[in-house]
Amino acid sequence: MSSEESPLLGHTISAAADEAAYEEELQDDVYNRFTKNQKRMIVAVVSWTALIPLFVSESFVPTVPAVAKEFNSTGEIINLAVTFSMASAAITSIIWATYSGFYGRRPIYLACLPCFCIGSLGVAWCNSVPSLMLWRVLQAAGTASGISVGAGVLGDIYKVEERGTAIGLFMGASLLGAAFAPLAGGIATHYASWRVMQYALFLAGVIALLLTFAYLPETSHPGTLGIDKLYERGELERGKFKWVWLNPFRSLALLKSPNLVLITFASIAGLMTDFTLLIPLPYTIGERYNIDNEALVGACFIALGLGNILGAPLAGRLSDKTVIKWRKRRGGEWVPEDRLRAGLPAFAILVPLSVLLFGFTAQYVDGTLGIVLNLLWLFMNGIGVDLSLSPVNTYLVDIGRSRSAELMAVQKATRNLVVGIATSGILPLINRLSISFTNALAAIIALLGFCCLWVTVRYGQHMRTWVDVGSPES
Repeated sequence: MSSEESPLLGHTISAAADEAAYEEELQDDVYNRFTKNQKRMIVAVVSWTALIPLFVSESFVPTVPAVAKEFNSTGEIINLAVTFSMASAAITSIIWATYSGFYGRRPIYLACLPCFCIGSLGVAWCNSVPSLMLWRVLQAAGTASGISVGAGVLGDIYKVEERGTAIGLFMGASLLGAAFAPLAGGIATHYASWRVMQYALFLAGVIALLLTFAYLPETSHPGTLGIDKLYERGELERGKFKWVWLNPFRSLALLKSPNLVLITFASIAGLMTDFTLLIPLPYTIGERYNIDNEALVGACFIALGLGNILGAPLAGRLSDKTVIKWRKRRGGEWVPEDRLRAGLPAFAILVPLSVLLFGFTAQYVDGTLGIVLNLLWLFMNGIGVDLSLSPVNTYLVDIGRSRSAELMAVQKATRNLVVGIATSGILPLINRLSISFTNALAAIIALLGFCCLWVTVRYGQHMRTWVDVGSPES
């Protein structure tokens, strides 16, 4: 029998039947610490917190022209706020994840959410481009734990056969931001001010903080936290607190794993298609089809967001079924890479095709037909990216074990840094060349990402023998 708690080195574990049964019983004890109702509440709380990062980023995009006009700047300059906030989230997510493995998930949420609330007020009150950039950086830092630590929480409470569905629902709920944040930002900008949206984000942060305080227990497995080790060695009296300086960037050593490098590039390639469509949308759809109402431009984002909402839970369920199917086919042996098989068809077809068709439609198809087709391609991209990449998030939890939050954070940080830098060049590239050329380039990159995912599925079990990312010494 292959055990989730076994070192993920590609070995099949041979053990006596009674030892296997005892191992299974231990796992059941760990994952049955919370009732079904408690688990549902935990999923709801972490999903609400994970919803906030996408609201922060996506609600800002349709407001860029208005912000640029107010500050006598340009869309290219204001878009740097998106780049800086992504870089901030990338760096701080590693910090939050590292400390979540030492002090626990709950304390990290209680520390980062106040930063988000303060940052949101700062953005709402800023009066210059530099101050906007500064407060956006703090705001993003406060949201950075939402996805990585949240996925770690779900890995703490759900078994491997249930985990994909749980994380799929979690990602689907969080991706409501992709659907409705641009509309909310557009409505606020058109009928009031872009600053109103920042006050709404502040309120969302306060609600998240209260929910976390009231309903989120510590979910880390007993005895696995760094501070637990201090208690065990008698270096700290149980129940007392001691600040320990950690090197969060030691997690970057996880990039020695070829599996992590390959799926990180796959994630970058898939996400780049999203941003290639979304970042210039106020210009590619707004100006191209003479839509000058920010609320209507924001409504166009709903198509992609609905694809995200449908794709994430569907991907989670499919990935769980794929794991069960292949585990049965292998005679009970669990190979984490089997989960990634669920994302291959969408990555090969829906993701590159959607961004390619959007580029040619936006450039060559006029009128209502052009708008309708572009909305269809946005929906296709939303569902395709989630079907492709949601299994990746669960895969990281599968192979990371107690370091799952760190693994998620390193992948997310690397992805966001690269995507954040790349997105700053999307508008200049469209202006210099054309939208069809830019989107064709994104489609080619997406196909390279598919190749990386395929290589991981095909050779990942062997490559994990090189670096065990679930061990603290990795």
